[in-house]
Amino acid sequence: MNDMISFVETCIQEGKFSRIREEIIELNVVDIAQLLDELEEEKTLIVFRLLPKEISVEVFSYMSTEQQQYIIESITDKEIQNIISNMFMDDTVDILEEMPANVVKKILRNVSEDRRKLINQFLRYPDYSAGSLMTIEYVDLKKEMTVEQAIQRIRSIGLDKETINICYVMDQNRKLEGVIPIRQLLLNDGSTRIGDIMETNFISIDTHTDQEEISNLFRKYDLLAMPVVDHENRLVGIITIDDIVDIIEQENTEDFQVMAAIQPSEEEYLKTRVTRLAKNRIVWLLILMISATFTGTIIKHYEEVLSSVVVLAAFIPMLMDSAGNAGSQSATMIIRGLALEEIHIRNIGMVIWKELRVGLMVGIILSAVNFLRVYWFEKTDIAVAITISISLFLTIVLAKVVGSSLPILAKKIKLDPAIMAAPMITTIVDALSLLAYFRIATWLIFK
Repeated sequence: MNDMISFVETCIQEGKFSRIREEIIELNVVDIAQLLDELEEEKTLIVFRLLPKEISVEVFSYMSTEQQQYIIESITDKEIQNIISNMFMDDTVDILEEMPANVVKKILRNVSEDRRKLINQFLRYPDYSAGSLMTIEYVDLKKEMTVEQAIQRIRSIGLDKETINICYVMDQNRKLEGVIPIRQLLLNDGSTRIGDIMETNFISIDTHTDQEEISNLFRKYDLLAMPVVDHENRLVGIITIDDIVDIIEQENTEDFQVMAAIQPSEEEYLKTRVTRLAKNRIVWLLILMISATFTGTIIKHYEEVLSSVVVLAAFIPMLMDSAGNAGSQSATMIIRGLALEEIHIRNIGMVIWKELRVGLMVGIILSAVNFLRVYWFEKTDIAVAITISISLFLTIVLAKVVGSSLPILAKKIKLDPAIMAAPMITTIVDALSLLAYFRIATWLIFK
């Protein structure tokens, strides 16, 4: 890509614009978009205008929001009309949702009245719902058609549709009656009726279905496209797999950010301002800092115990680290299971029972090894060694139970389970481990 950027910049300086056009039209549209994103704005506009109209529309849909905005603000009304009129509806809506109001007005001013009405209708759907993600560019058929008639229809309208892999069979009221893959059409006799070979056992979703649920359905049923219907089962659009891939990436990114105690942001890291990054992180850091004061309060409360047996303080970091690591292991597995719908809220009892047994097994091994290390190798008093080992055992068991149950409880009260990831779990189990440590020390050493 760096070589191509240097080539384009050199050709622009030398005025060899036809040479640029010859080279870049051989590239994939995604690669062309990446190339334009990495050029300076003025050079981006020059190269974009060199593209053939049919290629420029596709390239534009893959460009970054910043470059799209710059191009819209720089080109003529006629050029805007060519781009927006030939883009798929879902791509158009995605772009409009990211643009400032003045750019949106400029775009809507340059589209036909019918298309403007459609765009406004899409924009009224809730964010992250099926209605805001779907496209209306699909192939519709009637069950009375023959296979030959259906293929002729695909040939006549298919070029302007987002996908022709799946066709949708509707009645005269646009109610969805069935779906039919194109391979079924190709493999059947031309005189066969569509109604005789269409699939009536299909998966569809409502316009208000959340995008996370949609992505789970695509993954569960291995779909390439899914019809979107209204409350009367009328087909209003479809969602294709390329949109779902973007959603899965977006949801995973959001979960990673939440698990790292960062407020979610859709902006790329290198394009995000420092002030925005700080703002996204400071809230959770404040929450965790304040909640961590419970740990300090526990230590302060048992200050007399620590001053009497100073060696106890040396093992506090080990207990807290073990508690945090054990809790994070369980929480990570449960959060993943909830995201993939392998675990449901009703399974909380089974999950806690399983993690309790895991905690018992792991806790016994770790506490036994720790006892040998503390008593035999570090020559610590046996009462202290027993206190530390029992505390470690209880800490591991508590951490496993807490780490596995809190994400499910978060899901139960309609919170993102990822909130209960490493930072939050660590803060909670740290306090519990210290409480157990000092209570056991008080009972065994000072009784």
